[in-house]
Amino acid sequence: MPVEKKLRVTLVKGLTAKREDHRATVRGLGLKWRSHTVEVVDTPEVRGMINKVSYMLEVTEGGPGNV
Repeated sequence: MPVEKKLRVTLVKGLTAKREDHRATVRGLGLKWRSHTVEVVDTPEVRGMINKVSYMLEVTEGGPGNV
């Protein structure tokens, strides 16, 4: 069974006065407030979401060895 690669995503900027589609993308990643960190599976779709709002995020490699 292959191990899924994971990414740790942290919201480093607040959502106040941000575009509605950017706020929706951040919510889609599972982030709710500033400094909130979630672990997501590394897929092309998630990478696209991260790329869209990269100015608000900090991304690091996660996974079984890096938790």
